[in-house]
Amino acid sequence: MAMGAAELVDWGVFARVRTELGSGFVRILGYFREDGVKSVDQIEQAIRDRSAAALVLPAHTLKGESRQFGAVPLAELAEVIEMTARRCVEARETPDELIEKVVELRPLFDATLRLFDREVNPIVERRPGPGGFGRKPAGSFGMAQR
Repeated sequence: MAMGAAELVDWGVFARVRTELGSGFVRILGYFREDGVKSVDQIEQAIRDRSAAALVLPAHTLKGESRQFGAVPLAELAEVIEMTARRCVEARETPDELIEKVVELRPLFDATLRLFDREVNPIVERRPGPGGFGRKPAGSFGMAQR
C-alpha cells in the first residue's frame, strides 16, 4: 500500500485543527500518537485472540482520532475493522476475515505518524551552494598574505 503524503493526510483538515488548537496542538497530537499505538496494539492482540468484541472499541477510537487530524485512509481502515467486528459480534462469528486489514493497519499508522512528524518538526536539509553562506569563499580572506 504505497501512498504519498497527499493521499494519506488531508492537509486542509490538519492545518485547520492545528490552527484551532493553537499552542495545544503538539500536545494533542502527542495524545493521538499514544492512543493510536495503544489502539493498534489492542487491535492486533484482539485479532490474535480471534475476539471480535475486543476489536470494536480500539478501532472506533482510532477511527475518530484519525479523522480529527485528517488521516483519512487510516480512519477508513479503522472504520472497516470496527464495522466488520460489530457484524461479527452480532453474528457470533470470529473476525478471521479481518486479518489482512489488521496487517495493513500498523504500516499505515506508522506512515501517517511520519508525515505528521515531518509537518510538525521539519528537519530542513541545508546544502549551501558554491560560495553560499557557511562556505569558505574562494578568496584570500583569513589567509596570511605573502
